[in-house]
Amino acid sequence: MNDEKIEKDSLAKHITTISHVVEDMRREKEPIPTVFEIETALAFMYFKEKKCDIVVLETGMGGALDATNVVNTTILEVVTPIGMDHMKELGNTLEKIARQKAGIIKENTRVVTAAQKKEARDVLKQVCAERKCFFREVDPSCFEDIHYGWDCQSFSYKKWKNVRISLAGKFQIQNAALALEAVEQLREEGFLLSEKQIYDGMFDTKWKGRFTVISREPVILLDGAHNPQAAQALRESLEMYFGDRKIYYVFGMFEDKDYNKVIEITAPLAQHIVTVETPHNPRALSAEQLKQKVELVNPSVEVSASIEDAIGKSLDLMGKEDILVVFGSLSFLQLAEKAVEERGKKDE
Repeated sequence: MNDEKIEKDSLAKHITTISHVVEDMRREKEPIPTVFEIETALAFMYFKEKKCDIVVLETGMGGALDATNVVNTTILEVVTPIGMDHMKELGNTLEKIARQKAGIIKENTRVVTAAQKKEARDVLKQVCAERKCFFREVDPSCFEDIHYGWDCQSFSYKKWKNVRISLAGKFQIQNAALALEAVEQLREEGFLLSEKQIYDGMFDTKWKGRFTVISREPVILLDGAHNPQAAQALRESLEMYFGDRKIYYVFGMFEDKDYNKVIEITAPLAQHIVTVETPHNPRALSAEQLKQKVELVNPSVEVSASIEDAIGKSLDLMGKEDILVVFGSLSFLQLAEKAVEERGKKDE
């Protein structure tokens, strides 16, 4: 809450309460909640304890059937660009996936969305009409004075002039405009947000794992690109910022993701790729299997037994001006960041 992690006492108290409920469910032979469902319940209990006046709640997967969708006090729903992901659970067309995403929309609320493909936009507008909701979509024609950079970016959008953001990635300009549309709707709902608060908030926002630069010499960045849409965004950003430099990858994927398409999009850019297996996860694709798929597109690829080893191998090959990108799954990025820190200590 307010950029502070939950206190250990609160964590222990709420998990204890939840564990008693889970034991009751077990005795009654009812289905046991998943880890995500337990975490969601924990979050709600903590937010209530802290008397939060507003909560930014991100769905886990989809929307309609997601654990987070038990809330009925929504005032604003924000929909980011809808792409082909979680198809096994959400459907194999953009329209089906959009309908699942639209499941978070409650009656008589406000909905803001990023610019969507027609199939997704039509579904969102239809659901908004049915549920008597206000609908607003980011208008790409309203962008002016866009300046891209991997340490700071700026743009103007509608009445908002020279908005500066610290988040890197070409797609973050679009995301920032979506946030501004959300702010406008919160103001309409009576939330008092000054111009200074909004400009400061845009610049101060940090979001690890989305084209996050964790080292400047050499440049090392982390990205959770694990589906074709995110892979395309990653590629466009790499080409824009670092098109004249050699790029190295440390790359791992889950076996239930469209890794062939992600490889097709990203692998051609790389000077060399080291594949890894996401540790401690039954969904992980083995490093060897991933290597076999990658070498069909880029033959300069090798397997590594660990994240630490993969980063070490890559840094040993790289020159000072080269770029290292660790991507493919959000789940191992923290391990990667720690490995980079440890390598830095050894090199001192």
